[in-house]
Amino acid sequence: MTPASPLLRRFTHPRLLLAFTVALAIVITAGCGSSHSSPPALTGNTEVTVMVSGTANDELQQFDIAFTSLTLTSQSGTTVNLLSTQVAQGAEFIHINGGAEPLLTVSVPQGIYTAAAATNLGYDFVCVTQVPGTLATATFGDPYGGPNATINLPTPITITGDSMALSLDMLVSQSATISSCYVPNGYPTWTISPTFNLTPLTLSPQPTNAENGKVTGVHGEIASINAASNSFTLSLTNMDGPRTFSASANSATVYQGISNFSALTVGTFVDMDGAVQSNGSLLAMRVAVEDASAVNVVTGPLTQVISSNSFMLMVPREEEGASFLTQAVFGGAPFTFGSAVFQISGQLTNLQTLPFTASFNGSNMVDGQNVYVSAPLIPDAHPEVAARTITLIPQTIDGTIAATSNTGGFAIYTVTLAPYDLFPILAAQPGQTTLLTNPSQVEVYVDNNTQMLNSGALAVGNTLRFNGLVFNDNGTLRMDCAQINDGVAPQPAAQAAAAVPSSNSTQHGVVHQYLQHTGVSR
Repeated sequence: MTPASPLLRRFTHPRLLLAFTVALAIVITAGCGSSHSSPPALTGNTEVTVMVSGTANDELQQFDIAFTSLTLTSQSGTTVNLLSTQVAQGAEFIHINGGAEPLLTVSVPQGIYTAAAATNLGYDFVCVTQVPGTLATATFGDPYGGPNATINLPTPITITGDSMALSLDMLVSQSATISSCYVPNGYPTWTISPTFNLTPLTLSPQPTNAENGKVTGVHGEIASINAASNSFTLSLTNMDGPRTFSASANSATVYQGISNFSALTVGTFVDMDGAVQSNGSLLAMRVAVEDASAVNVVTGPLTQVISSNSFMLMVPREEEGASFLTQAVFGGAPFTFGSAVFQISGQLTNLQTLPFTASFNGSNMVDGQNVYVSAPLIPDAHPEVAARTITLIPQTIDGTIAATSNTGGFAIYTVTLAPYDLFPILAAQPGQTTLLTNPSQVEVYVDNNTQMLNSGALAVGNTLRFNGLVFNDNGTLRMDCAQINDGVAPQPAAQAAAAVPSSNSTQHGVVHQYLQHTGVSR
């Protein structure tokens, strides 16, 4: 029989074994006692920052909602309104598809909350389609109210600590249905039932994406500056007026289009990335100024590009500046671009490593690309206004992987778009000189910089959302991808038809339909 090793014999000595057993019993008893101890009392208040985000496919091009109340109800029945009764708050949810923006920061009594609700001051949503020889845009909405929102809490939310964040995510395909984007000699029928998920959001000191506290591509106007503290107030305009939040810069802030913080002034329009702080403010990671002398800016997808007369039309998702509150843009904002300066957003920094030439100009600009335009006016009808700068900015597409390959350190996914996506819808418009070889497909380039937020595999047949810069490379659409999220399947036509009422009058809203012919709004 082989003798036990010295180490084993040490732990099998009767006295030592008894002492070890007693010590183990003490540890177990202490552990059991602590597991039955009462949780810390939820007393006092917590600073809660509410972030808004969107989960959408590509069917709708704009979706605005303004809230007059946003409430939490605790398990004891106490209700807390996160909004002032005098101030409405809202956002546009398509441009933050897969992203995030700060909505508000408020002090909330600590407790366990099991329900949430919101009342709706006003809303509008937009779709775009192509009918023979004509671009058609339909705007559905009611500026005076609408059905209350449904806010789902997947699990109860415990409000505790000095500060925390919540994510209010709009489920766009569950929030609205339409029978058709355009009906000749009539109006589409439609429903609206705003639906959201509300969940806790963990903020990281060094966030990398929307799920841990990073916001990207925030477009706003500087309302005030404190040079002593390198801080400023940023104003974001929505359908019910501006909302503001505080931001600050430090030595790590990257500036694009300007040299440093001192070049910022009140009235400057910025494109900003930032880290959400515990008090709801943003620490600026990137501050870009596309046009230092701009008086109005508008962002959104291009819906009509006619190179012969340097004309373009776009759906305005975000509008900032002097002319926004004096007019409502329906049907699209028309611009000329013959004298415009063309630029590419600096949000993605790997353009030089792409295995294709990433360029954007008046010769290869194509319908469906997402742009940031500065102009002396935001036009709402003919005649058009001359754009000063046109900057290609990131956008989100929802599509199904058809093939995969690799080249030059990039994984390439051939993504097939849904028929209602703007690229295939708008590719056959008359007057275009830039034609796409296959407008229903985008080649998506993914590298180590891409944020992988998808739970589904990147495999053929799977639907995902891809966010990044989309280029027209000699007729082929190619995306430099910044982020991947789980996809949103299109709603089956039969379900959409069943959800649509027999008359839009039941919605207590209105439908505006517009036709655009070769650059003239009618």
